[in-house]
Amino acid sequence: MSNHPVIVDAIRTPMGRGKAGGALSEVHPVDLLAGLLREIVARNGIDPGIVDDVIIGCVSQVGEQSATPGRMALLAAGFPTHVPSTTIDRKCGSSQQAVHFAAQGVMAGVYDIVIAGGVESMSRIPMGSARIGQDPFGPLMAERFAPGLVSQGVSAELVAAKWSLTRGELDAYSARSHQLAAAARESGAFKSEITPVTIGDRTVEFDETIRPSTTAEGLAQLKPSFQTPESAARFTELGWQVTAGNSSQITDGASAMLIMSEATAARLGLKPRARFVGFDVCGDDPLLMLTAPIPATRRVLQKSGMKLDDIAHYEVNEAFASVPLAWQKEFGSDPARLNPHGGAIALGHPLGASGARLMTTMLHALEQTGGRYGLQTMCEAGGMANATIIERL
Repeated sequence: MSNHPVIVDAIRTPMGRGKAGGALSEVHPVDLLAGLLREIVARNGIDPGIVDDVIIGCVSQVGEQSATPGRMALLAAGFPTHVPSTTIDRKCGSSQQAVHFAAQGVMAGVYDIVIAGGVESMSRIPMGSARIGQDPFGPLMAERFAPGLVSQGVSAELVAAKWSLTRGELDAYSARSHQLAAAARESGAFKSEITPVTIGDRTVEFDETIRPSTTAEGLAQLKPSFQTPESAARFTELGWQVTAGNSSQITDGASAMLIMSEATAARLGLKPRARFVGFDVCGDDPLLMLTAPIPATRRVLQKSGMKLDDIAHYEVNEAFASVPLAWQKEFGSDPARLNPHGGAIALGHPLGASGARLMTTMLHALEQTGGRYGLQTMCEAGGMANATIIERL
């Protein structure tokens, strides 16, 4: 069908450590995203004035990320002033949801060309800044889920306990993430997806977050990060195994994808690289919080009439090692297909940018291996998850 949505291009910045002195910490988030927007239209010969919308995921919409960052970025990139933008916040899945909305807008016939992506500068806008010290839940929510919800770290502990995951398994998986990402970097597998960022007289070309020397034995020396007297008293059954080493890294980064209808791609003489096969978004237990990728995967496979064995590449966001490991145990999936270029434990998790970053990595990996289908899913705060299946063309 002529208005079936396709992916024409997908790029990302290198990932920088989200702290003072990190590789990208000197770059304003608007400028970080602007570089990608400028690049994605230039390399495809697109007049930026024909882009119908720019849909950008961003979680901490405060301070430097408060003024509709996609709109500011497209203006900074030199796009005509008539091009609009909007900001999506579905927490860790924000830019995956931005991709869904872009593709669904094309399917509905209201868009011809959309850029979807995300940005998060966690060195400049720390996680949780948007709360300004206030309670985001309210009394009715607290009453329903008494004695209260917990932090994502404690949820990661609950997931590890529910799926009987050991500290050794968590640390071994995390070391694997670094080793796979390091191998992908060394082989040049990331080169086609990364747009370098120039800052003054230096250029950032590679992910700063990968630690090739990471071992399970080294990670085993780290202390649990989320055990407090209050949480230990409430959850006496937990082994307290989640550490900074088996969790995703706080990161700066941006991502962008060029999405259009098949008819528009043909009219412009552009070759689609993938098409969308299925979408899902759903919720699950907000206390466990990180488990919704499991029902979201089941639902997107059912909607698409597919089996997991049909999928060549799985991207399950490594918010914590317990998330992809629980997903893998639940489905009995092939470990070699799960995050084969590493994940957020090695590459980092720039919140609003991560969804499109995962899809960018998945698309490029499918092209490099000749795989046909890819499935992406990510847990989101509040107990939600998006899932997407794409087909390489």
